[in-house]
Order: sequence, then C-alpha cells, then structure tokens
Amino acid sequence: MLRPLLRYQLTVDVVVAVLFFLGSVLFIVIPYGFWTGVDTRASLLVAVIVTAGFSIALGIRRWSPPLALGLVWLLALVQMAFGLPPLPSNVAIFGVLYVTAAYGSRLLFWLGFASAMVGALAITLYLIVPPLIAGGWSLMGAIEANLLVGVTVFFSAALALLLSWTVGALVRTALRARANRQAQERAEEETAVEAERNRIARDMHDVVAHSLAVVIAQADGARYAAAADPQAANEALGAISTTARSALSDVRMLLTQLRHSQADGPQPSIADLEKLYAQVRGAGVDLRIDVDPAPTQEAPASVQLAVYRILQEALTNALRHGSGGAVDVALAWHPDRVHLNVRNPAPDAPTAAAGDGRGHGLIGMRERAQLVGGTFEAGPREGEFVVTATLPFAGVGMGAR
Repeated sequence: MLRPLLRYQLTVDVVVAVLFFLGSVLFIVIPYGFWTGVDTRASLLVAVIVTAGFSIALGIRRWSPPLALGLVWLLALVQMAFGLPPLPSNVAIFGVLYVTAAYGSRLLFWLGFASAMVGALAITLYLIVPPLIAGGWSLMGAIEANLLVGVTVFFSAALALLLSWTVGALVRTALRARANRQAQERAEEETAVEAERNRIARDMHDVVAHSLAVVIAQADGARYAAAADPQAANEALGAISTTARSALSDVRMLLTQLRHSQADGPQPSIADLEKLYAQVRGAGVDLRIDVDPAPTQEAPASVQLAVYRILQEALTNALRHGSGGAVDVALAWHPDRVHLNVRNPAPDAPTAAAGDGRGHGLIGMRERAQLVGGTFEAGPREGEFVVTATLPFAGVGMGAR
C-alpha cells in the first residue's frame, strides 16, 4: 500500500499538489465557473472539494498508488453524481494512472489498465446519456449521430487515459530491466570474487602442501641423522628453515590477495622451477629433469603459472605418497604448446597418491590445465604413477572446453 520515498520526493509531491490545487481553483472561481460551466454556489463548493481531493490524489500518487487510484474513482463518481462538468483537476487522473503502471503491484498494474477502459466508457456515458434523457437530442431521430459522437468520445478518452498508463508501463519495464542488469552485475561480481578465492585457495594448498611435505621429509631425515652425522642434521635444519620462510612469504602474499584482490602479488613462473627442484632434491628425492625441446620463446604468464603449480603439486604427491624411488620430470616446449610428464614408482595405495579424486590435489591440477585450455591426466600406469598435461599457448583464457 505504501512505497518508501525520500524526503525530497515527498517535498516535491506536496509542493506540486498545492500548486495544482491553487491553479485548478482559479479556473472555477473567477468568476463562477466561467471556464468550466460551474454556475451555482453549491456546485462551486462541490467543485472546490472535488478539486482538493484530486490534488491530494496527485500528491500521494507515488507514496500510495492504490490509495490514489481509489480516491480518484471516488471523486469521479462524486463529480458525476452532482452533475459537474469536466474540471481542470481531472488532469490528476493521468498522473495516477501513470504510477499504477510504473510502480504498482501486478494487480494494481492491471487495475490501472481496467480503470482506463472503464473510465473511458464512464466518460462517454456521462457526456452522452444525460442530454438524451433530458430530451436535448431526439432519441429516435439522431441515433446515428449520437452513436458517432459516443464512439468518438470513447476512443478519444480511452486513448488519452491509456497513453498515460502506457507511459507508466514503459517506465516499469525500464526500471525492471535496470534492476535485472544490476542484479546480473552483482552476480557476476560475486562469481568473479568466488573464482578468485578458489584460485587463491588452490594456491594456498599448493604452497602449504608442498612446503610441509619438504619440511616433514627434512625433519625425519634430520632426526635419523642427528646421532650419526650431525652435519647432515644441520643441513636438513637449514633446508627446513629456508623452505618454511619461503612458504611463509607465499602465504602472506596470498593473504594479501584475499584482503586486496585488486593488488595481486607476483606469481611464480618457469624461472622459479629450479628453486622448486632444489627444494625437492633437498628433501632426499632422486629427481631427474629432462627438458627437450627447450623453450625458444617466452610462454604466456598463465601457462607458466599453470606449469609451475602442476609440477609443484605432482612433486609434492610424489614426495608424500611415492614409494621412495626416482622421480622423472619431462618438459617439452613446442612452439604452440608445452607438454609435461611426471613419473614416480606407484605407491602401495594408489588411491592415496591420487587423492582418491577428492580435495584440492588432482582437482587443482586439472583446473589449472583447463583454465588455459589444456588437458590433464593422472593415474597409475605400469607400476608408476604418471601425471601428464598439455597446455596450449593459443586460446589462453578460454577455460575448460
């Protein structure tokens, strides 16, 4: 029933209603209805009251469209009951029909349309029937003329009333389109934020899982070597310290991204692979690297990041779940794509190495490949656990296909 309005909107509507009332009254009191045909004091009083009512309806039209529509119908019936001629204040009807279509509920929307049609019929009957009843026209001798006048009056009134209603319907459509567009933009922003958080979560998993795997391996080695070879224990502790500091720096960078998504920190690239290999070798893994052919051009940054993260996760899985044998990494940098392959002896529980298809491990690697339009496969093969991925340089950013 009531729509919330801002203070300035209420002020504007009140001022418009007051000015509308004053202007309308001038046309019916100077002199008695000279402009409207109101020729008695009683009719003049009723006309002023009706004008005040229409002014009120105009003032509350945006605040309460249903109340305004009901009020103009009541006033129109009073006007016809007292036999008043058309008044300047009847113009308020157009403003009320406009808001029923623009701001009203679905029911009020169609009530406004029905009011326009019924109102046009009422205007026609009010202007045609009383003269016939009073004998001003010959009912039998001027049927065709009366019919023509009636049809003309009806269509003219309907056109005028429906025009204001139609304008309101167009405004309603524009408002809904704008609301839908804003809702779509908010949904797209939320989707982008969620995608960014998922990306950061994968990065966080990659950093923490890899670093902790290296730390655990070094810590176990230091514990066993402490008594027999103190120097080896010191080297292991140094590797633990270096790995932990690097992980802490990466985690801080990712947390900064969470707080300030517009200021992304530096992402790892293929230039950081040697550091990754050194960490894995420092954990006691026999890591063998084969790059053939070598890169002849700089790959897109997204492909470099995907290569780094996939290798990081694959080597982390080999470190955590492998059976302790050598790990082979093969990289083939072709002009239009890069192919990587990581092989290590299959563990006793292959599903553990594969992450059983759940969590961030294999899912994260697969998403990394798909984000740049590539392919990814992982699983046991002939006694080994093999991770393969092909990442194209063309079509970067196309996402999964």
